Amino acid sequence: MVVDPSNQSDSEHAHLIEYIESREGSLKRILLTHAHIDHIFGCNRLSDHFGVGIEVHASETMLLKKAETQAAMFGVDLDEPPEPIALIEPGTDIRFGKRTWNVLHTPGHSPGSVSFVDREEGVVFAGDVLFAGSIGRTDLWQGSLPTLMQSIFDGLVPLGDDFTVLPGHGPATTIGRERVSNPFLTGHAPL
Repeated sequence: MVVDPSNQSDSEHAHLIEYIESREGSLKRILLTHAHIDHIFGCNRLSDHFGVGIEVHASETMLLKKAETQAAMFGVDLDEPPEPIALIEPGTDIRFGKRTWNVLHTPGHSPGSVSFVDREEGVVFAGDVLFAGSIGRTDLWQGSLPTLMQSIFDGLVPLGDDFTVLPGHGPATTIGRERVSNPFLTGHAPL
């Protein structure tokens, strides 16, 4: 399984494909936390190479359809991503191997942003919701600071201080570290 394939260059594509193939398995699923351009660069190539479709929350399909527009806005090239083969439903479980991830709807950075929670491992793949020392930007299409803060306080913080956050950018952190040191979370009641 790959979450948010952001591989863009030929060398990044080759490295990721080589890594997946070296794991003595094959890619079964491509999951997206959201469909901003920097999280979908590699969708087309991975999908073509492994014959696997992408999965995303229904509210992100408009962003996928506007992928070329997103690329033009940022002045970058993009292989248009394929149509999703499945829509990710909040509250459902994604099972693979011995793992189970729960899907949390965590909008605010984008309307259909989701986070994948592995309760057994104490890990959350948070996309661009929460970063070490920051939060996802809310100035992009349908972003909302109040909604993002509610997602953090109602969805992520209750996971507990020991939960590791694997963000879409930057280093890993923990809920506890962010709760006491992140300037967006400290001293503020949920919006």
